[in-house]
Amino acid sequence: MKGTLWLAWRQQRVLVVCGAVVLVAAAALAAYFRSGMLDDLHSGLFDHCDPGPLYCARPEDGLPQFLDIEPLKLLGGLNIALPVLIGMFWGAPLLGRDRELGTHRMILAQGVSRAQWFTSRFALAAVGTVALSGTLTLLFRWWWEPAVNRSYGVFWYEASALAGSGPATVAAALFGLAVGTLAGLLTRRVLSAMAWTLLVTAAVAVLVQWTHRARLLVPPRAYVSDGWQAKPPMGDKWSTGNYGLITASGRRESVLNCPYPSGRELKECMAQHGYVARFFEANPAGDYWTFQWIDTALLGGLALGLTVLTVLLLRRRV
Repeated sequence: MKGTLWLAWRQQRVLVVCGAVVLVAAAALAAYFRSGMLDDLHSGLFDHCDPGPLYCARPEDGLPQFLDIEPLKLLGGLNIALPVLIGMFWGAPLLGRDRELGTHRMILAQGVSRAQWFTSRFALAAVGTVALSGTLTLLFRWWWEPAVNRSYGVFWYEASALAGSGPATVAAALFGLAVGTLAGLLTRRVLSAMAWTLLVTAAVAVLVQWTHRARLLVPPRAYVSDGWQAKPPMGDKWSTGNYGLITASGRRESVLNCPYPSGRELKECMAQHGYVARFFEANPAGDYWTFQWIDTALLGGLALGLTVLTVLLLRRRV
């Protein structure tokens, strides 16, 4: 290792070490709590639970019964916050520190081109970002596996799982790095770049969560049951909360017109109003990967676009 890559390593080695410490700590905690999760499952405490209901009830008092999943959700929360953290503490100083101190002039005066100066720094940071976010994502999935889509565990559509357990997590981390790098180039002040990075990455994270909740990019499916017979089981589907009744002409109306779960009352009400079927809207578990690949494409595309913009602005700004 020599030249600009050696200099990039010298300037980023503390961040690389910090990332390694985070990974070791996360791996140790994942191994410890996953072992406890498996012990609980093998003990028979949850043998009576049906994975379909929204929660598993304790036989003695009917209260909800869950595995110890809070530490798992905390790891998912860390993965969601990763773009902000990487953008602020890795991306913002990447070019911003040299720009603020003026040390880039000395580096460029040594015959190093702007492309070399940028490429060595950003490549090392990008590799570190992929390694950190990818490993944390794999740890989450490994820890999550015994309790995936279980009434006593974590369903695929919960924010900690949907936004913190797949390739979209890696794409989001690279997006945060790209935002911080561009902010450092434009503002020439590390603190200002960190503030802008926090604002932009947090806003995008909220927007992504909103598209999930609104099913804006992955529309739900309608599940229909003829007559007054029982609706298909919800299972691991992600309900929109939109339930209703269907007339002979196919028009959908509110479930409140016949608010009976089943039985004679429901049959009589449906006959009185001319309803021939019931429906509910939900996303099946298979849509997990649809959400993942759409988010990956969007966030990865934004990261690539911001990186290209940074390269184009280097000649004017440096």
